[in-house]
Amino acid sequence: MAQRRKFSEEFKREAVGLTRLPGASVSQIAQDLGIGSNLLFRWRRELDVHGKRSFVGVGVARDQEILALKRQLARVTKERDFLRDAAAFFAKESS
Repeated sequence: MAQRRKFSEEFKREAVGLTRLPGASVSQIAQDLGIGSNLLFRWRRELDVHGKRSFVGVGVARDQEILALKRQLARVTKERDFLRDAAAFFAKESS
């Protein structure tokens, strides 16, 4: 069974933006992007109806991913500093 592909909000908005260019064919743009033309039409319709609130909750937003990575980096940095200090402490004790 094929796994369902997920597209970011940014990708969807850019794809819909391409369809609005003069002389643009939705089916050709969909083929170039490797998606179905029905899907591209659906994204376009959703953007027209909901505006800025469309595509909410699909995929991982870039800002959320960056925030999660920053939290993880802070945690790992604290762990590294703790282990470095512990190693220095035990090195002094054994001398």
